[in-house]
Amino acid sequence: MAKIIRSQRAKTSSVRSAPKKPRKKPAKTAKPLPKRAAKTAAKSKPWTEAEVYEAFSRFRKANPEPKGELEHLNPYTLLVAVVLSAQATDAGVNKATRALFAVADTPEKMLALGEDKVRDYIKTVGLYRNKAKNIIALSAKLIAEFGGEVPRTRAEIESLPGAGRKTANVVLNMAFGEHTMAVDTHVFRVGNRTGLAPGKTPLEVELALERVIPPEFMLHAHHWLILHGRYTCLARSPRCDVCLINDLCRWPEKTV
Repeated sequence: MAKIIRSQRAKTSSVRSAPKKPRKKPAKTAKPLPKRAAKTAAKSKPWTEAEVYEAFSRFRKANPEPKGELEHLNPYTLLVAVVLSAQATDAGVNKATRALFAVADTPEKMLALGEDKVRDYIKTVGLYRNKAKNIIALSAKLIAEFGGEVPRTRAEIESLPGAGRKTANVVLNMAFGEHTMAVDTHVFRVGNRTGLAPGKTPLEVELALERVIPPEFMLHAHHWLILHGRYTCLARSPRCDVCLINDLCRWPEKTV
């Protein structure tokens, strides 16, 4: 009996110690891209020259002579208005500058007015204290270095207190008819959202737009794009149903 028990234990032990055969892993199958990823991939497809031409032809047909919404009287007041428009709405700037420009429409008059009074005129505009300081400083520099006139190169305008690349591009375009591309939040959004000119920075979007937009549209291009972003391609709840270029747009989220 004892021999039988020992024999059974030995068999059980041998069974337990036998190595297990590895399980075969199921073969990997390629998963189809989700619809969202497929749409995003489509967005990255660059616009063709024909599509870009078509888009700006439509903008031109709808609004042949677009105008900037900042009120001004001359290149100097335009410069001041654009400096004031940083982190502020055009409507808010216009409300403040109507009275200001009535008394100070030249660098000389602005200096005579003085920083304290300038501050009083623009106190409804965001960052008004620093902007008043910059307006006085840029007015003084215009008189000292440029004969009281707004310079006509980007580098010279950018050298003025409170003026950056966007300011220079707006002034060069609107005051002097240069084919510059001013990229604000609206243009940046439209360039990226539509896939027309993707870029991680305003400068990247600016240069991309200059590469793809035909010269015949460049004079008014930044106005068309600003107005499109301000009134149609809104940051929230964009109005895709009335968009002039909704069939060309690469945005995956568009509603039409």
